[in-house]
This record gives sequence, structure tokens and C-alpha cells, in this order.
Amino acid sequence: MMKSIVNRLKPLACWAIALSLIGATASFAETAVADTAKAAAATPAIVAAPAVDSSVLIRLADLEAYINNTGATKLVGVPGPGHNGFMMICAALVLFMTLPGLFLFYGGLVRTKNVLSVIAQCFGCAGLVTIMWWAFGYSFTFDAGSPFLGGLHFAFLKGVTSAPNTNYSYWVSANVFSMYQLMFAIITPALIVGAIAERMKYSAIMLFILGWMLVVYFPLAHMVWGVDGMMNGVWNAAAKIKAIDFAGGTVVHMSSGWSALVLCLILGKRVGFGQKNFAPHSLVLTAVGTGMLWVGWYGFNAGSAVAADGVASNAFMTTTLATAVAAFVWPMLEWIFRGKPTVLGFCSGAVAGLVVITPATGFVNATGAVIIGVLAGLVPFLAVTQLKNWFKYDDALDTFGVHGVGGTMGALLTGFLATADVNGNLNTNLKDVVGHTLWIEQIKAIGVTMALAIVGTVVLAFIVKVIVGLRPSHDEELQGLDFTDHGEAGYHYSED
Repeated sequence: MMKSIVNRLKPLACWAIALSLIGATASFAETAVADTAKAAAATPAIVAAPAVDSSVLIRLADLEAYINNTGATKLVGVPGPGHNGFMMICAALVLFMTLPGLFLFYGGLVRTKNVLSVIAQCFGCAGLVTIMWWAFGYSFTFDAGSPFLGGLHFAFLKGVTSAPNTNYSYWVSANVFSMYQLMFAIITPALIVGAIAERMKYSAIMLFILGWMLVVYFPLAHMVWGVDGMMNGVWNAAAKIKAIDFAGGTVVHMSSGWSALVLCLILGKRVGFGQKNFAPHSLVLTAVGTGMLWVGWYGFNAGSAVAADGVASNAFMTTTLATAVAAFVWPMLEWIFRGKPTVLGFCSGAVAGLVVITPATGFVNATGAVIIGVLAGLVPFLAVTQLKNWFKYDDALDTFGVHGVGGTMGALLTGFLATADVNGNLNTNLKDVVGHTLWIEQIKAIGVTMALAIVGTVVLAFIVKVIVGLRPSHDEELQGLDFTDHGEAGYHYSED
């Protein structure tokens, strides 16, 4: 009987097991479906990417343009804070070269009775040139006009706002650029003071500088750096002379150096020259001034890139190399030929190196800078120690020997050593002449600069002589220009 009951229950048990298995499978499937649904809900659906806003691409392009110092798309006319800040610092450094760098350098080289006259002449340049720059100088130099001189659209700095003038910079405000270039205009005539120190009336110097800026500096600066200048080979495709001048070899150093030579010849020698001791009264002041000039010159040379870019960094490097090498070579030559290296030799070599590298600094590589440094220590040394003695002219503080000779040599060397490898801008309009015939173009620019400086100085000197006279009286010169021109003395010594 029990066996019969068991046999009857077996099918029921099988059905129960089968139903249990079906229920478990269904439950698992249900759970799996639920989990899949949850996962699907948690996972975002794959959809087509939306179109990129074109304004984003423009902003990215503008950012790249800002970093690379190239033309922008949307931000044309908007100043870039980094480049602007860099240029304001550079402008301050160039002014630092004149006040106090140059007047300490020159002031230490003159006698005690004339130290204030040099300081006053540098300050006078700063004031007079600034007024001229505001009224018409900037416009004559950087307005488009003719290949020889700009127009008057920017007279009284009208329209010179914080927006960039894209003829000269994509990112630097026009007012900042104008102030930077003003500092060049201030120091250039101040360099002439070195050749005629201790023997030209203050009134005559100021009147001469007024005319010299009009006749020499503004036209020459426009020809070399103006957007339509006849010697702006880098940026003016129509330039008649395809020359290059990065920071002022022709505009600053040649113009002032050759004018200084002519003016000192017209003035004649200082009273007692060759008979009395004209030794520098304070080489300490001269050395301090030299250090200031060297530091300020980074603004002069690196700032001439008009941006904090790779060209500026190259100019910073080449300025350092050429200056340091020349500052070493000059006193070593003294050691060889005169038995001792002098502090004045170190100072003179440093300034010569700064002068000669100026036109080339943004165009040559490190090796080119070293070559320039060696020649800057050698050639101006010979001009100062030999040439002046041969011809017996009284270039009081060796302006011609350093700036005239050095600036001319620097302009010529730039033609041989410039390379587009460090400045791609040379490929813009000069691809066919760089490394080939550029030196010929440099000679042409040298000739124009010399002619303008020499002829302009001769004419102006005789005009000033007729109007106010050039020199103080014999007795006034013996007394010293500090007292006769300014009624002051640079030093007061106790009688105790």
C-alpha cells in the first residue's frame, strides 16, 4: 500500500520540481531584465556630437595669435596685456638709459666744473624732445606719408589711443608704442653731447637739437622704421633700399655719432686741449652709468621686437653676449698695448658692444653676436686710441669713436650675419637678399644716413651760430659751464 502511494506521488514531485525550476528561471530572467533596464537608464544614449560653435574656434585662433605674436581674427585692435606690460617696462628701461645712465656715464668723464652741464643737457633733451614728439614728431615718424617723412594724422597724438596701431604691432597699444619710441628720440640727440662736452652753450645746444630732430632724426627714423619708409626692408615691400636695422644702428648711433664728429670739428677744441689735464673726474660715476646703460639696453634691444616673443628673447641673448665679449676684449687690448687693463676700458668696451650689436640683435644668432662682440672691442678701440690721435680732433667723450664708428660697423655686419633662422620676418620681403646681397643694401643705408647727418649738422650749426652763437667766452669756458650756464656747482667742498 505504501508502495502504491509513493508511486502516485512521483509524478506530482516531478511536476513540483519542474514548476520550481521554471519559477526560478523566470525570476532570474525578470531580475536580469530589470538590471539591464537599470543599466540602460544609467548609461547615456550614444547620440551624434553637436556642431562646434565657430566662435570658439575663433577664440582659440586668437589665443594662438596672441601667444605667437601674429595677426588676430576677432581681436584686431585689442591690446594684449602681456605684450603691453613688457613694452611699458622696456620704455622705462630706455628712459633709464638717459636718466640717469647717460648723464652719469658722461658726467663722470668730464671735469668737476662741467658735470651739471651734462646732466642739464640730458634733462633738456628729455623735455624738448617730448614736446616735439607730442606736437608732430611721432606723426612725422610713424604716420604713413611718403618714403621720406610721415604725415600729420597723429599730430598732438590725436588718435594715438590704447588700441594697437597694427602697422607696427598686433598687440601693443599705440600710446604705449609711441612712448617707447619717444625714449629712443630722447637719447639719440643726448649722445651728441659727449663729443661737444664742456664747450657749447646751453642755449646753442637746445636750439641745435630742435633743428636736428626736424632735419635728421624724424626723417631718418621714418625712412628706416616707418611703414612706408624707403629703407624699411623688413616690412615695406616697396622700399627702395632693402636694408634692416633692428634697434637703431643707423637711426640712433650712426646719426648721432657722425653729427657729433661734424659738430665738434665746427666748434673746435676745448680751451687748453692737449696742454691741460682733461682726465675724467670720477670713473666711479662712469662705471655706475655704464652698468645702468647695460641694464637699460635690454629695453632698447629686446623691446624693439615690440612684443614679448621669441625675437625679443633672441635679442636679449645676443645683447648679453656681444656686450660681455666687447667689455672683455677692450681692456685686454689695453693690457697688451699699454700694460694695464683699465676700468674706463671695461666701460668703453661694454658701451661699444651695446652699440655694435644694436642693429643686428634681433637678426643674428649666438655665434654672430660673439663675432660682433670681438670686433666691437677691437675696432672702436682703435678709433678712440689711434684715429683721434692721427687727426687731432677733440671728440671729448669719444662719441664718434664708439657710436659713429661702432654704429657704422654694426650696420654693415648685420648685412653679413643676419639669418632668417632666428627671425622669420626676414623672409617676408627679403628672402632673396638675406645671406646674399643684403650687405650691399646696408651700405646704401649707411650712405644715406651719413649724408643726412653730415649735411644737416653743417647747415644747422651755422644757423645756430648766427642766431645765438655756439661757444661761451674764453673766460666762461675756463670757469666752467655749471656756473656760467646754470649758476650752480656739482660739488661743494668744506673749508674746515
